[in-house]
Amino acid sequence: MTWRGDVAELLAEAGVLDVDVEDVEDIVADEHVRSAAYQRVVSVAAAAPSRERDRALVATILRDPHEMTSKTAVVALVDGVATRASGQAEFRRWAAGVLPEVDRLATEAYREFIRRRVDDWLFHLAVRDGHVPTAAELAQVTDWMQRLVAEESTSPAVLALLAASGRRGKTRNVAMNRSRSRSRSRSADGSRGRRGAAGDGRGGRG
Repeated sequence: MTWRGDVAELLAEAGVLDVDVEDVEDIVADEHVRSAAYQRVVSVAAAAPSRERDRALVATILRDPHEMTSKTAVVALVDGVATRASGQAEFRRWAAGVLPEVDRLATEAYREFIRRRVDDWLFHLAVRDGHVPTAAELAQVTDWMQRLVAEESTSPAVLALLAASGRRGKTRNVAMNRSRSRSRSRSADGSRGRRGAAGDGRGGRG
């Protein structure tokens, strides 16, 4: 099947039937229309219960003649699958299955961007599952991922690390503010708990 035929099949499988064009030829002729269509396709694919067809999907998208369009779509798929992964091991297996297709990209910077995105998500999933990274591990991930973890992590140790070793000032400030906010919240909860226990004790003596 030709690339145009593959694109038509992707659209049909994802249920993208309401694009404002008469024919798939119109879609493939306009990179902006293709980009929007790809985003819808990968959104559907990422939410699917099976990951079996993802490599074929990536291979088709990466045959797009406009590499920025295809890179952007693959990154969106990586993000979608990562946020739904049960853990680091599952996502690592998925990535190992699709990353060989990335070599289709002629632009090295785009290949590297996708691989770094995968590494970022592996870091994120490890932290989510309880791993406290070292400063050296933190330094290996992008500014974007450091900021995301600072905004999402609830681990005091992780927030402390980011507050001390985050690459950007904004990231350090986010982590520091969230750490302080959580500390105040825990202190307030503890105080309420102690007051409640004291009140129960006085009531019992009465």
